[in-house]
Parts: sequence; C-alpha cells; structure tokens
Amino acid sequence: MELQEITGQVRETLSDLFAAAELNPGDLFVVGCSTSEVGGHMIGSASSEETAAAIMDAVLPEIRSRGLNLAVQCCEHLNRALVVEREAMQRYDLTHVWVRPWLHAGGAFAVEALKRFSDPVVVEDLKAKASAGMDIGGTFIGMHLHPVVVPVHTEHRRVGRAVVTIARTRPKYIGGPRAQYDQDVR
Repeated sequence: MELQEITGQVRETLSDLFAAAELNPGDLFVVGCSTSEVGGHMIGSASSEETAAAIMDAVLPEIRSRGLNLAVQCCEHLNRALVVEREAMQRYDLTHVWVRPWLHAGGAFAVEALKRFSDPVVVEDLKAKASAGMDIGGTFIGMHLHPVVVPVHTEHRRVGRAVVTIARTRPKYIGGPRAQYDQDVR
C-alpha cells in the first residue's frame, strides 16, 4: 500500500471524528498506532518508521490546527505510557517517567512523536483525561479517555490493513428521576 494512501485514510477518519466530537483548544487527543498492523502483520512484529511518518503527516497538522494536545500511546512494552509535549504534561499534571521509546519498545509512532514534537516527554498515563482518540490496529487507548466513551461510527474502518476505531467522550449523567440534562451536550 502506498504511504500517501495511508495518510489519506487517516485524514478521512479524523475528519469523521472531528465532525462528531465537540473538542476545545487544549483538549487531549490520544492516538494509539500499530504500524505492524497497518502493514498487515501481527502487532509488534514489523514496526515501520515510514508508515509512522505517513500517519503523523495526517495527524499532527489536524491536531495543531485545532489547538489540541496530542498524546501518542507507546506499546505494551512501555506499559502504554505516552509521548506528549512538556506543556501538556504540566497543564494536566501528568507524571513524567524516565524512558525513551524506540522501534522495538514503544513503537514507530511513538518514535515519530519524539522526532516531531517541540519538547517531548514521556508520561505514565493521562489519568483518563483525553477527550477523544483514534486507535489504529487494536492498541486499546480506552484507558486514557474520560470515563464515558462514545464510539464514533464511520465508514472509514481501516488504515492500511489495520482496523481503526475512533471515539469521543461525554460528561457522565448523574442524578435521579428529578435531574435535568442539557440537551445540547452530545
């Protein structure tokens, strides 16, 4: 598969997510990505720096144009820690950890984040603070999202050969039979 096609698939999927999610500047947006799965291989078995770059070519401009904070999930070998900008770590009071992702522990997409972020750091987790996200290849980003996750259904279900899922979050409903809810909140 051509790398430009992968970039296009990611852009289309992000477009669907941004149309469904009401995100605000400063919100955290998490992406988990298995470049192995995108290439049709078992997760963690064939990391591709070229594929990671093609995906980041779509993700980073969209995130930056909306004023969002991108959090890139590392693979399970780093306990799904995340690469973020130092400013996001400070803003959200995240815990800095001492590790440097590489191709075989962290993954190609995390390595690409290290290259492209202005001041990258690795944090332990997002403390369930991300407002939306994209999971390319079954990397399980749900632990980083606000507690009420709403899947966004899209016709764009693949990036390369990897299954892609996207989700937004919404506030929890609380109260009982007398509670009233703002109907504008999705």
